[in-house]
Amino acid sequence: MNLQETLDWRYTTKEYNTSKKISDADMTKVKNLLRKSPSSVNLQPWHFIVTETAEGKARIAKGTQGFFSFNEPKVTNASAVVLFCSKIDANDAYYQHIADTQDKDGRFPNEDIKNGFLGAVKAFTGIHKYDLKDLQHWMEKQVYLNIGNFLLGVASLGIDATPMEGIDVKALDEEFGLREKGFTSLVAVSLGYRAESDFNSPDKTPKSRLAESEIFTII
Repeated sequence: MNLQETLDWRYTTKEYNTSKKISDADMTKVKNLLRKSPSSVNLQPWHFIVTETAEGKARIAKGTQGFFSFNEPKVTNASAVVLFCSKIDANDAYYQHIADTQDKDGRFPNEDIKNGFLGAVKAFTGIHKYDLKDLQHWMEKQVYLNIGNFLLGVASLGIDATPMEGIDVKALDEEFGLREKGFTSLVAVSLGYRAESDFNSPDKTPKSRLAESEIFTII
């Protein structure tokens, strides 16, 4: 599929074909999408819980109880589920870790450039930590950048997806001990292949978007 075909093909899947599974080769590509997403100053303030097993999906489904029960089948019937998590805080040790990792990967030709990068990271994160006082929220924004990149990327592989903010993040943080590890859950994304009976598929329910004239200002 070209880009336009991918955009027309993808949608938020409501019902999955439980007999069709994502191949190991495609799951490797799925994980690569997660790793290679852009983030501001390459901060990568995320962690992902990925499961393809019934046991793992049952654990994530604990976040779909009660008010969010409408999302439970989208978790348990999917081929795989990714729980997107964000860092709660960041400090000098983490910034140094990011810089050292990039240095090891050959991004810095000399120590001055590495130190310049480290200074930029501290400057931008400092703005959010001390001036705007929204560091955690800003890091969550970086995770949402990843989610947007991820949804288009998996669609390019012919894989359907369902992003779900309708989850009990406290229950999932407790289930996976996330807060003790410095993270909190944000969004679950189910992956798999649409069922023919899915009412929300574009061949049954046409996509609807605001008109170009309403959303663009061309100058």
